[in-house]
Amino acid sequence: MKQTLLVFLGGGIGSVLRFLISKTFNNHFQNFFLGTFLVNIIGCLLIGIILGLSFKSNYLNQNQILLLATGFCGGFTTFSSFAFENHSLLKAGELFHFSIYTGLSIAVGVGAIAFGLWLAKLA
Repeated sequence: MKQTLLVFLGGGIGSVLRFLISKTFNNHFQNFFLGTFLVNIIGCLLIGIILGLSFKSNYLNQNQILLLATGFCGGFTTFSSFAFENHSLLKAGELFHFSIYTGLSIAVGVGAIAFGLWLAKLA
């Protein structure tokens, strides 16, 4: 039960923060969902750091990993929103913006995870 509550608490905080960031940034650029992009990249970086630290030296215990990686990062990142927004761009015929948004999200997200893992090695 404790582990479920930790995931619930982390997920709730991550979801609220995702909402606030998306609400703030998604309306600044036409046909590019900057808020969702930022949340996904930050989430990838954070999960890279969190898991990298736990892999490296057991820096975090199982409950902390559940709270931060499973809960917070799971609630914070927005892949379902990302997929919906891509669908919207395709439906609107915005192939250029779809390609840029999808390509950057994937490439920079994977890079952010690698960078987070690298940062964790330095700690």
